[in-house]
Amino acid sequence: MKILDDLLLSLKGNDFPVKSVHTCVFWTAVVSKHCGLSSTFRDEGPSHDRGVKDVGNLTQKTALELAEYAKSDSLLEASIGMATINSLIDIDESKCIEKNAFEIILEKGTDKNVAIIGHFPWIPKLRGKLKNLWVLEQRLREGDLPAQEADRILPECDVVGITGTSFINHTLESLLALCKRAFVVLIGPTTPLSPILFDYGIDAICGTKVTDTDRVIRSISEGATFKELTGVRLLTLTKS
Repeated sequence: MKILDDLLLSLKGNDFPVKSVHTCVFWTAVVSKHCGLSSTFRDEGPSHDRGVKDVGNLTQKTALELAEYAKSDSLLEASIGMATINSLIDIDESKCIEKNAFEIILEKGTDKNVAIIGHFPWIPKLRGKLKNLWVLEQRLREGDLPAQEADRILPECDVVGITGTSFINHTLESLLALCKRAFVVLIGPTTPLSPILFDYGIDAICGTKVTDTDRVIRSISEGATFKELTGVRLLTLTKS
């Protein structure tokens, strides 16, 4: 988990009290210096039916203490940890561009081999515009390939899009190791908009900045999906 270790190290000296933690059905938000978002993941099955460590006392921790949860083998704790990391990042909007993940993948992947880890709603718009498009998912939909096919598919790709939730289930580093020659795009609100990620072969970081904390908390508390989420801005940070 060297990427997480380096992310946490980059935030040292930028600690802040945890004001609130909101673990909702689709999204988790942590409010500290800023409001940070993450997808809400939880382990499935009765053998994993455990609660969050120190539940009821999370706002007694500092943000850096809570951010350590990102390294947990509990998916729910890791979700809280990633939202906390995102709550501490000072996003430099002057270094961001207006292109979203779909636009970047289409631009870089036209007539090339492309794989997307995670099933995003804009994927159908890519079909027919690329030489090959593979979508790898743990929860398969029609046309998807099992996530276990990554070992076979990713080394052949020119462009790879990876969901930011790979931080939560700790698969990011193994996926990056398979992207031997690909232009790599990290995608989604869980993704930290930190230039530290460029040191690991990531070329574009497509994440989210919360612009209205109250609206975000209200919408995720009422069960908003990402399409229904208000009070956020999509931003992309690129290596160049």
